[in-house]
Amino acid sequence: SCISWAVSARTPLSYRLLLSYILVLKKTGHVDFSLTLPEMATLAGRFRSYGWAHLIEPRRYDPPNKTSSSKILLFKTSEEQQACVNTIMDKVLSSIDNLGRADFAGVEWALNEITDNVLNHSQSQIGGIVQVTLHSRARRAIEFTVCDGGLGVAHTLREAHPEIVSDIAALEEAVKEGVTRNSTTNQGNGLFGSFEMCRVSGGIFRIHANNARFELDDGVLSFRNDVVPFSGTMVDMTIDISNRGILEQALKFKGSYHKPSDIIEHKYEADDLKSVKLVMSEEVTSFASRISGRPIKIKLKNIVEMCDGQTVVIDFSGVSVISSSFADEVFGMLFLELGPMKFMSSIVFVNDSPTIRGLIDRAIMLRMRQGHGASDSLT
Repeated sequence: SCISWAVSARTPLSYRLLLSYILVLKKTGHVDFSLTLPEMATLAGRFRSYGWAHLIEPRRYDPPNKTSSSKILLFKTSEEQQACVNTIMDKVLSSIDNLGRADFAGVEWALNEITDNVLNHSQSQIGGIVQVTLHSRARRAIEFTVCDGGLGVAHTLREAHPEIVSDIAALEEAVKEGVTRNSTTNQGNGLFGSFEMCRVSGGIFRIHANNARFELDDGVLSFRNDVVPFSGTMVDMTIDISNRGILEQALKFKGSYHKPSDIIEHKYEADDLKSVKLVMSEEVTSFASRISGRPIKIKLKNIVEMCDGQTVVIDFSGVSVISSSFADEVFGMLFLELGPMKFMSSIVFVNDSPTIRGLIDRAIMLRMRQGHGASDSLT
């Protein structure tokens, strides 16, 4: 038999939830899928670049480019979940400048909590799907969507709260502080804290689970029944980071503010909090062009500003040469944006060859002499 599904272009969030259902059916081994891309070119491009098309019909559509910023990620184990979170947060750190440390840590906390819920509560046989979208035009915001093919919030929450009758009532309870399926192993603050981050920042928060949808948008809460032919849960969060520092107000549990850790602490900072070390060979795949230098420049600037008072050690072990344009994009521009005093007092180079040091010094010197116009003479 053949079932044809037509998905409206006006409901893009449903694509992710549909993908989780497709994976559930594929796991049975009895269902096959073919995909006809949308006629709208922009939407068809998203299906390819995000990895939706490959996930649905891998024999016909190639996987997305490794550098795709919004490609879908899958996880089934805690190790895979942590790898997904690290990949996403590294992309955030390398793509959005002028990030506040508390805001960055808050976003990472929320992403960890929501993806962890998939493994701890959903009983999803296919694990979870996570996708991040970085917004910079209409607003400075970070959106991530997490889906699973599990039992749904209402079903799992009733294990501890049998008084919950409707799916809508389950979603209402799920976003309250301290509500959880298992209070002995979980504090029940993941959805509540994530919802609060969206609320205080003026962002958007959506949950679709079982037969109910919950949405916070523009400060307005709405609930509605939505009968769908599959179970599972989708959480979609858009956290506005325009107002720096505001997310600290969101993570308040039992009257106390929570200060989460982040990937900077675990991956880069020394135990004594006096230095931060980045090994360039592990951070950059190509040292040949200006384009390849932009992400690491943004990351370095964020880390310098987030780790104020600490020395940022840039280790060139294993790197034999860099291009002049790379040196200018990263270190010439970083010198301009941080200012001479901040740059010289914060950054230290180690294991750099005389050639590399010469190219960096030249890029800085030209930027000092010519300002932003130096890029014309550095190729």
